[in-house]
Amino acid sequence: MDTTYYFSYGSNMSRPRLAHRAPSLRALTVAQLQGHRLRFHKRGKDSSGKCDAELTDDATDVVYGIVFEIAASEKLQLDEHEGLHKGYEEKRVLVYTEYGKELEALTYYATSIDPALKPYDWYKEHVLRGAREHGLPWEYVESIAAVEAIPDPDTPRCERELAIYRGPARGVVLAR
Repeated sequence: MDTTYYFSYGSNMSRPRLAHRAPSLRALTVAQLQGHRLRFHKRGKDSSGKCDAELTDDATDVVYGIVFEIAASEKLQLDEHEGLHKGYEEKRVLVYTEYGKELEALTYYATSIDPALKPYDWYKEHVLRGAREHGLPWEYVESIAAVEAIPDPDTPRCERELAIYRGPARGVVLAR
């Protein structure tokens, strides 16, 4: 089976969220993308802010994420969900694993941005859950938690988005 390495730094760090888009996923490692900064300024189809790994070329700026291995046959489905050519483009990046190993992976970057946008609370929750699930550094997780989010006026969409975390004896709590 042909596979692709995918560096996810936003809502797709959440395994339950990404599993709907790429069922073959296998988390390989936590990684850092240097010279980039995490922003929530990508214009979403719903007019809220989505994640972007903004290129800064400043070596002190780092975006943490997860390198997943996915079946190459699922790439088109992932492209569609990510909005390839509709606000996101793709690029190959070199990321560094927690053990200092360099890996090349595919990632998406925003082309339609608005610095005034804020994420919906459910979107930020996906990002936080993924960051915590994979044990990203505490300070980095706290910087995500500090991002101002807004309630989604479409309550059913919020409920649909967060339903993937419901299970026996588990409820959904939004990190606002």
